[in-house]
Amino acid sequence: MSIKQGLQEAGAIQIGVRENDWRQVIALAAQPLIRGGYVKASYPEAVIANTLTHGAYYVFEEGIAIPHARPESGVVKDCFSLLLLAEPISFEGSDKADIVIMFGARDSNAHIEEGIRAIVSLLDNETTLARLRQANSVAEVIDIL
Repeated sequence: MSIKQGLQEAGAIQIGVRENDWRQVIALAAQPLIRGGYVKASYPEAVIANTLTHGAYYVFEEGIAIPHARPESGVVKDCFSLLLLAEPISFEGSDKADIVIMFGARDSNAHIEEGIRAIVSLLDNETTLARLRQANSVAEVIDIL
């Protein structure tokens, strides 16, 4: 499944979100995945606990955060969620990020290999990042992806 396909299936694209609490951003990114039955309600709590224990290792200098937790933390089906913040925020002392891609994978090999590889290859393009940051609608984001 491509990121684009996963986001469309889950209805998991949120644009222009105004929030400055990283915990709330994690909860918001997880909402469509919980609603769609992709992850259990415990999943965002596991992501937050992970962050508090290990730091925000998932924030990259390009302003991208890829919060996630292990498969046993409540992943039901492989999934992606995209949340574009109106203003970049810090996740527990990290560099600031404004593009948040939460993902869940049912097994840890897919979790590491497919999920992160797909996200990095998609966003390893400055033009794509700039266009995503300027997007004004879900349709526009889907077109960019």
